[in-house]
Amino acid sequence: MVTVAPPRSWAYALRLPHDPRAVRVARMTVRAALDGHGRRDVLDVVELLTSELITNAYLHAKGPASLRLTGLSDGRLRVGVWDSHPHIPAPFSGAGGNDSVPPARPGAESGGLRLVQEYADSWGGWALGDGALGRGAGKLLWFEVGGRATLPLLLK
Repeated sequence: MVTVAPPRSWAYALRLPHDPRAVRVARMTVRAALDGHGRRDVLDVVELLTSELITNAYLHAKGPASLRLTGLSDGRLRVGVWDSHPHIPAPFSGAGGNDSVPPARPGAESGGLRLVQEYADSWGGWALGDGALGRGAGKLLWFEVGGRATLPLLLK
């Protein structure tokens, strides 16, 4: 008889400066971590969605951002992105996808959060309240994917 132990959970955290190159650094970090943990099954989806969240952090916050990748023991992967801007956009303002992101207008440079709605298994966001000296502490946006995440629209 063979006993199979569930995979252990793991986590990586990365602090990113307010710099347009931070998106590339985040993508490279995601790729290295998931490849190292044998999670190529979710690599394309996680890389794309992480890139969208880090891009939004860069565009809408004036300070640094943080990225946290967590591999859970049940095979799910959770990605969290913190930034200093307090606004929680749809679909994150209604945890689990209750809010809908309208389709992007043709030629628009936005619409990436709709990708989260399409490809993540679950997502959410939290305002982090007041920080030191009465300033807001920003927000945390997160999403989770399991082993079934694929990008059929991008593979065609």
